[in-house]
Amino acid sequence: MKNKKKIQNRKREYFKWTLILFILSFLLSATLNYISSYVSERLPVIISFILLFCIILLGIIFDIIGIATTAADEVPFHAMAAKKVKGAKVSVWLIKNASKVSSICNDVIGDICGILSGALSASIVFYMAKNSKANPILLSILLTAIVAGITISGKSIGKYFAIQKSNEIVKICGKVLGIFLKM
Repeated sequence: MKNKKKIQNRKREYFKWTLILFILSFLLSATLNYISSYVSERLPVIISFILLFCIILLGIIFDIIGIATTAADEVPFHAMAAKKVKGAKVSVWLIKNASKVSSICNDVIGDICGILSGALSASIVFYMAKNSKANPILLSILLTAIVAGITISGKSIGKYFAIQKSNEIVKICGKVLGIFLKM
């Protein structure tokens, strides 16, 4: 009987977490898409390229954070927390909740950044094709290949870095989040 209740509680908790991820993904995606669409329609194409690069970089950074939290060692952060080092308690929380942190960083934010970079790339191609005699198919292929290359190679380098420097990355994240969260 006790086991059944535990299983039901886990299912309920998992369903809640999935619902939270859906809502978070929806809101972040809608907000970021609105901002990128607004910027790409009203500002020069160079600003759209800068925004595109920022979105790709954001995806890479959050991928690094997600990997680092799963690879970090909790023990040194307990010692830091005992010494009242700023952000150490938040770092412990991040590591203890590594699966959720990784889901948010890698899946929610990472996937949204991937989708937005594709949408923004299409918007840039449309703008460039409309305002020049460039071949839209060639532009699309070229920009898609560049975005994919930067994203994939950036995440590859980031994963190596995240694993090698996981404790340092989590420490920085703990300090930054510690500004906003009081633990």
